[in-house]
Amino acid sequence: QVQLVESGGGLVQPGGSLRLSCAASGRNFSLYAMGWYRQAPGKERELVATITSGGSTNYADSVKGRFTISRDNAKNTAYLQMNSLKPEDTAVYYCNADVKANPGGFQYRKWGQGTQVTVSS
Repeated sequence: QVQLVESGGGLVQPGGSLRLSCAASGRNFSLYAMGWYRQAPGKERELVATITSGGSTNYADSVKGRFTISRDNAKNTAYLQMNSLKPEDTAVYYCNADVKANPGGFQYRKWGQGTQVTVSS
């Protein structure tokens, strides 16, 4: 069973930066696309950024130019560098990954448990 563990959340002042990490662990699996989503209180979960196994990226308009998604395939880890943070970025951030068990398993989407990001002075 693959597990995703997020880290790096916390409290930061407006204009500050945080770097989130999402590490996948388990046995005999392959990772495909990975992504970050967020959910603010009273709102639906929304896409923040995604990255394919080949490194192609996609961002929500609200974070373009401020956030950068990346991954280290050797470490089975994705990152979200968040700069110029705003109070409206406050949310629980969730990592997900498309995973396939090897050999011959089916592909499925795995979610992490989430990490809180609070932007406040």
